[in-house]
Amino acid sequence: MLRRFSTNFAVFSVFVDGLLISLALYLSNFLRQFSNQFDFVRPMPLIPVPPELFVLFPLIWVLTLLVFSIYDGRKNIRVVDEFASLTLASFFSTIASAGVLYLSFREISRFQFALFAFTAYVMMLFWRVLVRTTIHRRFELKKEMRNVLILGAGTAGRRIGEQINHGAMYGLHVIGYLDDDPAKSSHPDVVGDLNITREIVRFSKIDDVVIALPGSAYQRLNQIVSELHDLPVRVWVIPDYFSLTLHKAGVFDFAGIPMLDLRAPALDEYQRMVKRTFDLILCLFTLPFTLPLIALISLLIKFDSPGPVIYKQKRVGENGRLFTMLKFRTMVSNADSLKHLVETRDENGNRIHKSRSDPRITKIGKFLRQTSLDELPQILNVLDGSMSLVGPRPEMPELVDEYQPWQRKRFAVPQGITGWWQVNGRSDRPMHLHTEDDLYYVQHYSIWLDLQIIARTIWVVLRKKGAF
Repeated sequence: MLRRFSTNFAVFSVFVDGLLISLALYLSNFLRQFSNQFDFVRPMPLIPVPPELFVLFPLIWVLTLLVFSIYDGRKNIRVVDEFASLTLASFFSTIASAGVLYLSFREISRFQFALFAFTAYVMMLFWRVLVRTTIHRRFELKKEMRNVLILGAGTAGRRIGEQINHGAMYGLHVIGYLDDDPAKSSHPDVVGDLNITREIVRFSKIDDVVIALPGSAYQRLNQIVSELHDLPVRVWVIPDYFSLTLHKAGVFDFAGIPMLDLRAPALDEYQRMVKRTFDLILCLFTLPFTLPLIALISLLIKFDSPGPVIYKQKRVGENGRLFTMLKFRTMVSNADSLKHLVETRDENGNRIHKSRSDPRITKIGKFLRQTSLDELPQILNVLDGSMSLVGPRPEMPELVDEYQPWQRKRFAVPQGITGWWQVNGRSDRPMHLHTEDDLYYVQHYSIWLDLQIIARTIWVVLRKKGAF
């Protein structure tokens, strides 16, 4: 069995994909003829696929797959990452192939081309599922496993050990830990101190050494790496700087030099693109319905009390950037100067700035808050990219100044109109006192979670639960 991350396997994958694309093109002839028997398909005589396409189409598809890093196994360890990249690459390959047909062989029917694209995608997906299933089966049987030795039995070392033990997809097996701390030597999986690193690597056939030492022990790092230079082993280092990160860290190229980014985005580029596309499509789709409603609410606010229709307020967005958030004005025009009427502190000294009996709220404002219609203008914030439809609510700067460091992790993703906090309590629970809900969203983000939150938001708004 070819190793999944080897160059041989990548080359093998390129040839398999090329053959499958040619096979899908060949099968499209028969599938098109077979489909003639269906009423919804226009009958057409057999038009053989030109021989040139059996070279051109595999070339287009394989090059597109290369651009999307399909053959980089380390970027596609998780099945969801690989299949998402394959789907996106297949979509662009289909568009490119359709362009080639439009400019050359127009006699090929559109339905036959659709059959080809679908068949090619399904076959490439199927063989990858088959490979993953086979590899995982071999890992479960403890075949082709890579032996791992972890230097450091502290928090970082234990965390990577747990990740390895719970991630059968990686094909890794932790042999044990080495640590100089006598307090940790009582654990059965701590097989010795750092002085025996070279002996353990040689006699236990270690493939990978993970150095997860605390900052105080890093003077041993150069010594250990030097001892392992002549051995066929890979050495990985977990920097002690990860305790300084707000969400996660990553290694990126900066001015031609690989550097550790302690503020790496919580969403990768693919997730960010999908989320932004989702926001734009949904906003543009709802604009014809929301614009008349916005105009009506604007008139009601004007007739209800003097002052501007839109209330603008500085809020803290993604990565701590300040932006101007838009809302319908629900209070009297001088509400900011009357904060002292409602602002209090709880028993822990946390600031409470909202009250059900807030005297500053106007008549129409009370209705807008209960129905959350006061948030409608934030569609413009979503369109300009300063907010998302779903995410932690953007907070006021003065409240963020009182945050503890762990609470700031909620700004690792785009801030949203609605979020996990809103559908699990809304104003019944002040968001700056219940950051755990926002951190749950950051750690479990997916487009499916966004869809779930939007669906639950509609139900919560209709019930008028927790809003004031």
